[in-house]
Amino acid sequence: MIQVINLTKTYNGKKAVDAVTFTLEKGQIFGLLGPNGAGKTTLIRMLTALTKPDSGTCTVASFDVRQNSAGLKKIMGVMPQENNLDRELTAYENLLIYGMLHRVDNLHRRIHETLGIVGLSERKDSLVSHFSGGMQRRLLLARSLMTSPRILFLDEPSIGLDPQIRRQMWDIIRKAKMDRRTVVITTHYIEEAEALCDRVAILSKGKLIALDSQDNLKAQIGEYLVEYVDGEGHLVQHICQSRSEAQTVAARCEDGVTIRKSNLEDVFIKLTGERLE
Repeated sequence: MIQVINLTKTYNGKKAVDAVTFTLEKGQIFGLLGPNGAGKTTLIRMLTALTKPDSGTCTVASFDVRQNSAGLKKIMGVMPQENNLDRELTAYENLLIYGMLHRVDNLHRRIHETLGIVGLSERKDSLVSHFSGGMQRRLLLARSLMTSPRILFLDEPSIGLDPQIRRQMWDIIRKAKMDRRTVVITTHYIEEAEALCDRVAILSKGKLIALDSQDNLKAQIGEYLVEYVDGEGHLVQHICQSRSEAQTVAARCEDGVTIRKSNLEDVFIKLTGERLE
């Protein structure tokens, strides 16, 4: 579905994306995980033909993003990180204008369908300026679905949302996968990547550090962690390959020890030396 080879973009002498290479199969939810400034948005912009790469190649559903951006735009939907809705129009009017620009068939029916998907049918005639942040994010997602795209690019889809609204957004994204769409998301939320992604690419300072399924990424560092706070107040961690090994290590440790399964944050810290903020 997507093939990226040595994709690179430099701004003011600094590489925002540094020779990134990966492939993505159809029907997956693929996560680009990293902190702000890791290069996630720049990479998404190159994949969607919004930013021209300095070097490297990218093919999306057989379309070369440099040579056939018009063809690519017919089969993709994009939800940007920034809110570029027209706040002085209603939800319906925002989708109407977008649908007219993209020549969506059965436009009015499609507007009603997408508003229903994101749970905004009853607010279709409300001004966007009266919407909460969560409602505006859902409307952006509805807009990305207007053309019935084969592939969705979602840049930080749940940024700024409270946990309950964030989970509602995840349900909509899961439904997109069930509808046989391929989904690419960027996120700096560990919980979001763990909840949604079939495969995760870890980005740091423009470089692709690791890419695999969640289980395989966690296996790189060990399945279990033993943690306790030492006498000087420092958190001590021991990485273990099995629960029995973790129990053996815990038995030798100080009081207050905990055993837990490793997560993507542990993987990220181990591979990059950074924390996700």
